[in-house]
Amino acid sequence: MAPNTPPLAFCKTGLLYHPKLAESRVMAAEMLEFIEGLGASAWVSSSWDEADIKERLDGLDLLITLGGDGSLLRAARVTAHRTIPILGINMGRLGFLVEVQPAEWPERIRQTLLGDCWIEERMLLRAEHYHEDQVVNTYEALNEVVIGRGQFARVVRLRTEIDGVFLTTYTADGVILATATGSTAYALAAGGPILPPELENFLLVPLAPHLSLERAIVLSKGVTVSVQISTDYTAVLTVDGQFEVELADQDKVVMRASPAVARFVRLQDKSYFYRTLMQRLGWPQKRK
Repeated sequence: MAPNTPPLAFCKTGLLYHPKLAESRVMAAEMLEFIEGLGASAWVSSSWDEADIKERLDGLDLLITLGGDGSLLRAARVTAHRTIPILGINMGRLGFLVEVQPAEWPERIRQTLLGDCWIEERMLLRAEHYHEDQVVNTYEALNEVVIGRGQFARVVRLRTEIDGVFLTTYTADGVILATATGSTAYALAAGGPILPPELENFLLVPLAPHLSLERAIVLSKGVTVSVQISTDYTAVLTVDGQFEVELADQDKVVMRASPAVARFVRLQDKSYFYRTLMQRLGWPQKRK
């Protein structure tokens, strides 16, 4: 440990660089040296190498991502069933989830390692894909799960139930089930409301509905949403906008709150969300 450095709150750190951003990898190497200079241990990996990351998670205190919100989404899914907090360094564009700007990383990483921060927990969404009443796979999302049409510009029919009770059959391009975190992502672009991140609610938002229910619905954390697909073509299930799974006619997707949560390191005050929202969306803030 460096001279005159107080005891560290986080002693073992993982650094995830974005493989398509050369500056991200360079900065990760600089951070590695900086962190080790403070007396902590660290390792570096690509944020896209999920297998390598999972092998290194045991005993980890902190995960730092160098990229945009997409890097944080990947990290949140990989660490979903652990209690590892994530600190995001913004090297992307909007960055609703990231906490630190590139120029300030030495000060902010030191602050984090010394424990001068707070941990924010955010709800995750779990989706189970059923084919012929058998579970094909299970996915977890921080932002949203989207069920929609495939490559053909034709609507799909989505029979939707809430806690086993029929709600409606959407005739639409698809539906979004979003967390409060995802309310500022695809759901916002589709006309949904903005929810503060501490709310444990879901948004059910139809995509380009045709002669069917067009309003977004806010659902409580404890509900189960079931969507059965009716289509003459292949439909798709998209998780956090990062990968797609093909869905066949009569497949079903069942979604509910995950027992896991995402944990983020925060260095700003707890009202940061609204300030970040106005800045990222470019909305003017007028003072009286």
